[in-house]
Amino acid sequence: MKLFNPKIRQKFAESLKAVLPVVGIVIILSFTIAPITSSILLCFLVGAVMVMAGMMFFTLGAEMSMTPMGEKVGARMTQSKNILLIVVLSFLLGVVITISEPDLQVLATQVPSVPNMTLILAVAVGVGIFLVIALLRMLIGVALPPLLTFFYIVVFVLAFFVPENFRAVAFDSGGVTTGPMTVPFIMALGVGISAIRNDKHAENDSFGLVALCSIGPVLAVLLLGLVYPAQGSYVAADVPEAFNSVELGRLFLSEIPYYLKEIAGSLLPIVFFFGIFQLVSIQLHKKTLIKICVGLLYTYVGLVLFLTGANVGFIPAGNYLGTVMASLPCPWILVPVGMVIGYFIVKAEPAVYVLMKQVEELTDGEISGKAMQISLSVGVAASVGLSMLRVLTGIPIMYFLIPGYAIALFLTLFVPKIFTAIAFDSGGVSSGPMTATFLLPLAQGACTAVGGDVVKDAFGVVAMVAMTPLITLQVLGL
Repeated sequence: MKLFNPKIRQKFAESLKAVLPVVGIVIILSFTIAPITSSILLCFLVGAVMVMAGMMFFTLGAEMSMTPMGEKVGARMTQSKNILLIVVLSFLLGVVITISEPDLQVLATQVPSVPNMTLILAVAVGVGIFLVIALLRMLIGVALPPLLTFFYIVVFVLAFFVPENFRAVAFDSGGVTTGPMTVPFIMALGVGISAIRNDKHAENDSFGLVALCSIGPVLAVLLLGLVYPAQGSYVAADVPEAFNSVELGRLFLSEIPYYLKEIAGSLLPIVFFFGIFQLVSIQLHKKTLIKICVGLLYTYVGLVLFLTGANVGFIPAGNYLGTVMASLPCPWILVPVGMVIGYFIVKAEPAVYVLMKQVEELTDGEISGKAMQISLSVGVAASVGLSMLRVLTGIPIMYFLIPGYAIALFLTLFVPKIFTAIAFDSGGVSSGPMTATFLLPLAQGACTAVGGDVVKDAFGVVAMVAMTPLITLQVLGL
């Protein structure tokens, strides 16, 4: 495959359109109302280049490898017609893919209340259980809205018995779990399973897996909050210092080996799982296998570049910008600025492109990716504005989540089923690594500056970003 073929050029153009608006906003802010050090600005700009390159390779790789792998595994699991086998394999797949999810790793390092691995394992088990529920729903043909209503009632009832510092983290966990690693595989799994069914609702039921898999982590972390003593305190991200170009290069180069190892560890369980399926059951042609292997290489390179750029360049810049703007004479500027950043930042989420492409393909273009993207951008802009309002006022997150989810669930009564499933899937894909590495640090920096409680007031940004698309996309459906 040629390195500069039309497909790669198309993906590069998409990533450029996605990331450049965020870069432009940060540069305008840094030269006007929110001055930042030249070291942080340079780190951010180098990080932005890496994020763009990473997005390009990741989205291409996901199309070539993760999507066909998920479809083949899903179809083969269903063809076995062994319910016990489907349940066990679905649970294992959910756990393995979630532990692989880079967004979850990013969030876990920022949560002071729980050890990293404890949080990651709790979330992974939650996803595993709910992936089983989601796949059984598809096989049996149960409607999605009643299931969502039931589980969200359970979630909100349970939330009232959990310490407040666990609530925002729990809902954030639901958002970050469905990111660039999980979404392509789980959505393709749904397509593979629905292909076995011949009824008229099979296509609609291929969506909704991400929606249900987003609930599992929330329940798991809330249950963790009931038994786990809260401990530790929030520690702000280190501000990078680079006094010359050599030191700037070292900042990034020193982190690349860590992410090479991290993403290898993330991808290997999925490759191993697929390898067993290939040997035992699927037995794809050599040409198809080579294409999948090349796609996995692109995915690997893309995620390493993306996460290195986002973590080294974006987290410190977001944190510092939030601190500076919250320290201004009029800290309320954070609300409109946050809304503008939110409008554009969702376009930089890798998983959003995977969902949009799948929606366009399965609906034969009846639901356009452009209309979806605008709806998502409007929803995320509103959620980030409300999140900044929370940071400045200290309003508890449940005051926003309860009415928000109530409206979203009420809309399911009037909206076509496919829009409900796509809307609830969109909530999961909107809150990916860009939210965890830029918007969450922005809120944390602002919260520190105004003297708020970071765990209660700043965490919850991801949860808010995951909630508002449920409303805006269903309104689009109406």
